[in-house]
Amino acid sequence: MENRDINIGLIGFGTIGTGVVKILKQNEEVIGRRLGSRLSVKTIVDIDIATPRSITTEGIRLTDDAREVFDDPSIHIVVELIGGLDAAKRFILEAMRNKKHVVTANKALLATAGNEIFEAADEA
Repeated sequence: MENRDINIGLIGFGTIGTGVVKILKQNEEVIGRRLGSRLSVKTIVDIDIATPRSITTEGIRLTDDAREVFDDPSIHIVVELIGGLDAAKRFILEAMRNKKHVVTANKALLATAGNEIFEAADEA
């Protein structure tokens, strides 16, 4: 892989989302060395972008509009951390339609709609 920035769009900035950003920031150097590229959170989407979090979001765009992640060609990976079924499924499928890689830990969604999601991944 060539040395380039790999940008993440994070959807969901609750406890888990905050933890993901914290871990990525704390381990930025080691991840960069191992990956050969800089991995960074570019945009965070959440319904509540006003509440202060326990980490700094300096240099990260905060928005309540997921389209900003899907439509941004510089975002390579979408991390879905909102949980639930309907909205999470829509976001994952839309990300795939826009040729984004997707990461989710949403076991309930994969149990109920896994076949549809994996078919969409194969098509993308």
